[in-house]
Amino acid sequence: MPYRRLPNTDSARLRAMKRALEMGREIPPFKMAFSQKNLVKLQALLPRYENCISLQRQTARSQQSGSKEYQDITRKTRTYISHFLRVMNMAVQRGDLPAETRSCYSIPVDDPTLPSMAGENELITWGKRVIEGEEYRKKRGWTPVTNPSIALVKVWYEKFLDASHYNSTLGRRSADHACEIAGLRKEADTLIQNIWNEVENSFSDICDSDRRAECEKYGVVYVLRKGEKLTG
Repeated sequence: MPYRRLPNTDSARLRAMKRALEMGREIPPFKMAFSQKNLVKLQALLPRYENCISLQRQTARSQQSGSKEYQDITRKTRTYISHFLRVMNMAVQRGDLPAETRSCYSIPVDDPTLPSMAGENELITWGKRVIEGEEYRKKRGWTPVTNPSIALVKVWYEKFLDASHYNSTLGRRSADHACEIAGLRKEADTLIQNIWNEVENSFSDICDSDRRAECEKYGVVYVLRKGEKLTG
């Protein structure tokens, strides 16, 4: 005997709900194989579910299209900050700047190594320290670090902050949509099961083959077991 299989993907759920809704619109209430109460629930749930899936897909496309640009901006920002600190260290090594210069950027005076900026938070932290440190030095009239200048570093750092904020916003939206869809899936599964139960009960007094045919009109899905052949 073929068995009934409830939908287990968003696309399958939408198909089942749309088919049931079509039947609900085509058939008078007194002839319909499922209740008016469930039809009302279906009319309310389907557009919410469909819209939320659409928004999630739009957000995913935005994340995908912006991913390369974000990575490029991040890499360029990291390069500018690293080059700035490397130039500063070379100036200290030549004696053009005192070793105490490093302390302006929250770096130990005797440490010529570059700090790690592999992660986003590290890059944010060190970008802020470098910009604030150089502005502190400029206010005191001390020799600025050039090539790159702090102005150019700041331009890329601000681009990075904007890109990071946008990327984080998309991430939060995606998570919100995923959470909402998870809740709607549960509602959809319960509603589809209830509708299909009512449909099958409505045709319970006819033979199996005719019953399946009538139920399939409402979107009920039947699947043959492995090696099974369909019979009347």
